[in-house]
Amino acid sequence: MAEPAAAPALAAVASPIGAAVRRDGTRRRFARGQALFVEGDRSGPVFLIERGWVLIYCTAPAGRDAVLGVRGPGEILGDLSALDDKPRNASAVALVEVEAVVAPGSTLTRVLANVDAAHELIAVLAHRLREADRTRLELTTLDTLGVVAGRLLELADRFGRTAPEGVVVELALSQEQLASWCGASREATVKALRSLRSLGCISTARRVVVVHDMDALRRHSVA
Repeated sequence: MAEPAAAPALAAVASPIGAAVRRDGTRRRFARGQALFVEGDRSGPVFLIERGWVLIYCTAPAGRDAVLGVRGPGEILGDLSALDDKPRNASAVALVEVEAVVAPGSTLTRVLANVDAAHELIAVLAHRLREADRTRLELTTLDTLGVVAGRLLELADRFGRTAPEGVVVELALSQEQLASWCGASREATVKALRSLRSLGCISTARRVVVVHDMDALRRHSVA
C-alpha cells in the first residue's frame, strides 16, 4: 500500500487560489475548540489555513462524530459548498489555535476562470479522492495497529518536526478523536499505541508522539 502523500498546499506565492483568497479575504484567529463551520450550514466562505490544525468530522447515523481527517497550513476548506452552493457536508473545528484567511465563496468560483487555478483545485480534489479511497482500503484490509501506524505516519510526514530523538508530533487529537479517525474503539487504539511503543517505533507523552523509527512505522502501516 502506498504511503500517504502530502496534501496539495496553496501557501505558495505562485498559487492563483491562495493569492485570490488572500486578496479578498480577512485574516482571522480561531481558538482551540472553535468551529470554523458546522455540518448542515448553508454554503458560505472559504478558509485558507495559515497556521494550526483543523479537524474535519461529520455526524454518523448513530449520532456519533466520525473523524474524516486533519487539515493544516496551506490547505483550503469550504470549497465544495462554494462550488455547488449546497450545505456543508462536514464540520471543521480548530484543534489548536488556528490562523486562517476567510474569503467569500464567490472568490473561489471567480478565480476558477483562470486555467491554472482550475488545475490547482482539480489537484486538491483528486488528492482528497485518493485519500478517501486509501482510507477505505485501510479500514477493510489492515488491523487496528496498521491503521494507527498509518495515521501517525501521516501526521509525522505532514506536521512533525525533526529532533535528535526522532520526529516529534505535537498531537492535538484526543485518543477518542484518533480512534474515530482510525475507525476503531478507543480501547483498540490505546492497545495499538502500546504495541508500537513496545516495538520501539514511538514514545508518547501528553499530547506528544515521538516517532523514533519512521521506516518501522511505515512497515507496520502496510502489514
